[in-house]
Amino acid sequence: MTAEGDENYLTTAEVARRLQVKPETIYAYVSRGLLTSIRARGRRGSLFSTTEVDRLASRSVDHSGVVERIESELTLLQHDELYYRGHPASSLATSWTVEQVANLLWTGEAPPQPSTTADGSAAAGFAVTREGVKLARAAIAVAPDTARLTDRLRVAVAVLGAADPLRFDLSVPAVTAAAGQLIETLVTALPGDYVAAGATLGARLWPKLSDEPPRAEVLDAALILLADHGLAVSTVAARVAASARANLYAVISAGLGALDGQYHGAAPTLAYEFLRRAQQDPLKALSDQLRSGEPIPGFGHRIYEHRDPRAEVLLELLGDHPIVGTIAAISERSPTFPNSDLAIAAIMHAYNFRPDAGDALFAIARMIGWTAHALEEYAAPALRFRAMGIYTGQTT
Repeated sequence: MTAEGDENYLTTAEVARRLQVKPETIYAYVSRGLLTSIRARGRRGSLFSTTEVDRLASRSVDHSGVVERIESELTLLQHDELYYRGHPASSLATSWTVEQVANLLWTGEAPPQPSTTADGSAAAGFAVTREGVKLARAAIAVAPDTARLTDRLRVAVAVLGAADPLRFDLSVPAVTAAAGQLIETLVTALPGDYVAAGATLGARLWPKLSDEPPRAEVLDAALILLADHGLAVSTVAARVAASARANLYAVISAGLGALDGQYHGAAPTLAYEFLRRAQQDPLKALSDQLRSGEPIPGFGHRIYEHRDPRAEVLLELLGDHPIVGTIAAISERSPTFPNSDLAIAAIMHAYNFRPDAGDALFAIARMIGWTAHALEEYAAPALRFRAMGIYTGQTT
């Protein structure tokens, strides 16, 4: 190819300065198809389209080139469906235990059906130690009374990590064992009644969130459906930490930090507040929200086009509860569809969960996914994430 005019083109030296790399790296980009080399009539050397260079500059890079995609075998979002390693998550949510789904995501193996206890209930549960629970409770107790459940989880994760002398063992057996024990310890240590081993994780978490008679299957389904959702911002944060070979507790802490943002982990709480107003007058709540110019909390999604399969499963589990009718009344007039945040908010209202329960439920569930993504990163080249910074400040 040749360039008729060079006002929209850059020389190799100019591209190197723009991308802050050596000229040799520019030639490597050309050989990999990331840049197109163009010959200019009447002059030596190659030229490169400014638009193409700008596009390349906006991407993330590692030390040797551009990282365009993160390959993963974990979660597929396709045609308004969610799959974990090829299994529809909507089916797993009502037929597998949380521990089984965690094992599937962590190891790729479909575990056998769980054994049963003497009373016929499913035996479930990750390993946990009395010392770990005691330490987590002490860490949680340090938080002020105004702290949210997710604040308490962050403190407990940091303390439990500091107490684990083998936390830098990044082998698959060590990481999966630590992850299971961490999740179980956090659930057990949270304030609320204790449920004996043998119950499902949802049953053990329920009294930490609500004083209502438990419906463990609802929480179990929610934990499974929220376990992973591809490369959400908190998952990317967890993967970046794992790429630096941070231990599991640090990876979880990185995910919790990103989850705390108002555009991510706080979404269930925003949906909860909107649904609280809507219970009094659905049409007025919708009208007020539309008038504000802000998105309707709990409705629509950046990936799903027509339906959120997670919301459908959870709302179906609520049956004919009045809160489902409220959602239906809003949905008739809303330009979009209910998402999982609204479904979690509906569960919270239906069973009088504490107001900060949604964020905590989201965080505990997503720890399963962060662990799975960390394991993928531990098997990949280290330090493969490095964003290309373009200096725009003053020069001397």
